[in-house]
Amino acid sequence: MRAKLLWYTPDPERTVALAMRRCYSSKPIEDLEKELVAKPGYEKELIAKALRDKTFDVIEHAVFMFEIEGISRICSHQLVRHRIASYDQESQRFSAVEKEDFIIPPTIQSHPEALKVYEELLRASVEAFKKLKELEVPKEDARFVLPQSIGTKLVVTTNARSLMHFFFQRTAVQAQWEIRELAELMLKECKKVAPSIFAQVVEA
Repeated sequence: MRAKLLWYTPDPERTVALAMRRCYSSKPIEDLEKELVAKPGYEKELIAKALRDKTFDVIEHAVFMFEIEGISRICSHQLVRHRIASYDQESQRFSAVEKEDFIIPPTIQSHPEALKVYEELLRASVEAFKKLKELEVPKEDARFVLPQSIGTKLVVTTNARSLMHFFFQRTAVQAQWEIRELAELMLKECKKVAPSIFAQVVEA
């Protein structure tokens, strides 16, 4: 599994702090920018106040774009429940399918008998998929025999407020193992570039 931060709002913490200042000042935006530059630590102070006061609308001005690889369709179906975000996912109509493309849960991977059952099913599914294509069944219909554990790739773009909500829900111990692992990887990436914005989210 991989979660790579492809792009983010330049200087996301200053962007959020500037939005916070705009709410409480009638000064020209250029003056507000100069204030932030002139006062070390002022950005973090404003962000902390926004989080403390639950002024989450200012957090929405920071945007993050990820490339995500090596998750199952089961995980991606959980991911797309989160709004607001933009998603572009690898199409099964165009991608190749091999047995190695499937995600194996740790509970099955560590259980030899269960792993044997799982791999037999995957092998049969891939063979059925290929046979249907040989019979000239359209790929978009042949894929109906593929399990949801097939790996997928996608690009996700969302704002910091939506990410905070995602992290609070999906890094919780109750979250399913795969999406929890993904959320933890994404959170680590976000904290590298905007630690103050995501300060309230504790890494596992």
